[in-house]
Amino acid sequence: MSFGAHLDVLRGVLVRCVLAWAITTVGAFLLRTPLFTILLAPSRPDFITWRLLEKIGVSSFADSLYSNSSISLISTELTGQFMTHVHISLWTGFLLALPFIIWQLYQFVQPALTEVSRSSSFHRPLICVSAVVLFFVGVLLNYGIIFPFAYRFLITYQVSESVANMITLTSYIGTFLTLSLLMGVLFELPLLAWILASVGLLRASILRRYRKHAVVLIVILAAIITPTGDAFTLLLVSIPIYFLYELSIGIVARVNNKCDLH
Repeated sequence: MSFGAHLDVLRGVLVRCVLAWAITTVGAFLLRTPLFTILLAPSRPDFITWRLLEKIGVSSFADSLYSNSSISLISTELTGQFMTHVHISLWTGFLLALPFIIWQLYQFVQPALTEVSRSSSFHRPLICVSAVVLFFVGVLLNYGIIFPFAYRFLITYQVSESVANMITLTSYIGTFLTLSLLMGVLFELPLLAWILASVGLLRASILRRYRKHAVVLIVILAAIITPTGDAFTLLLVSIPIYFLYELSIGIVARVNNKCDLH
């Protein structure tokens, strides 16, 4: 097709993506009560993570690291709660529409792939599914483990007894969204390794050789991501990232073996 024809197709793809995002955003906006019940659940002492820890008998260990107290969130701006509602609706709508958006973009790019690319694993729709699943796994890990521990630590941390913590709704939501986005992106590491290995830019031997360096970088990255300064939360973030690194090594090794056979 001509350049103009490609633009017409791209415009159609973008219109469908925006329309899907708008529909899911409106749906999220209308479901305010269940949406914010889910989002604010990590701030409550009866959150599922703490109940599970209590069932397996390690709640006392968690309580020794983090106070079991809770505080009420506040809003200091007239339009604060409404704008937070709109902000969250946009993000939730985007996440719900993400599978459709990725599929539409894939459909647009697919005709441009060469015959060699089409015959390889790089072009398969599995890559779209994997991207969505890995991102959501990262978001769920943050929701269930990382953010609850971080929140529980930060609401009780004081530089002085004369300074009381009053957490705003925008601060709570902003921290939650930032950590969710970071963990979602980090969980794309195995997929990125798969793509780089498929096009011959990455070898498993390189990842194994720099494993010790990777451990140091993972700890530094976890320290940057983690808003708390304690070793326990740092460990909670570092272990999943290191697991992803080891998983990437296995994926790259398998792809390398297939490429070497051909």
